[in-house]
Amino acid sequence: MKAKLIDKGKDFIHIEISEPDNTLIQPFVHQLLKMDEVEEVKYHKVHPEMDLPQIYVKVKKGKPQNALKKALKALSKEYRDALDGLNS
Repeated sequence: MKAKLIDKGKDFIHIEISEPDNTLIQPFVHQLLKMDEVEEVKYHKVHPEMDLPQIYVKVKKGKPQNALKKALKALSKEYRDALDGLNS
């Protein structure tokens, strides 16, 4: 899964996801929605076959790219913990 920057401002970031995998995108969006510093998250795909999905994130405070990184790290930890639980 790769992200391409579409637009960025002081309190928002808009990215397009290439090589999308909904089994990763949906938990990522959910993680963003749980964060206190995130004000708004929009995930959309205009046409299911012709368009790539896009994610828009607006933050209340901090940098929007930091919110993306924080959400990815939290999600990575969740998956790592789940894997460790299976290996126990």
